[in-house]
Amino acid sequence: MDLTGAPWRKSSFSSGSGDTNCVEVALAGQVAAVRDSKNAAGPVLVVPAVAWDSLLDQARR
Repeated sequence: MDLTGAPWRKSSFSSGSGDTNCVEVALAGQVAAVRDSKNAAGPVLVVPAVAWDSLLDQARR
């Protein structure tokens, strides 16, 4: 999957805390892509967008 130009976003909780353990997510159509923010050229986990939404819903509970 070509994610060139995908709008990657880092969690607002990771900004300014000095913590280097962060992930970024890009929503691209029907999929969500997740990567290590320190290794943007590294591997990417791609899951269906509905699965990502479900994960977020569960995490907010």
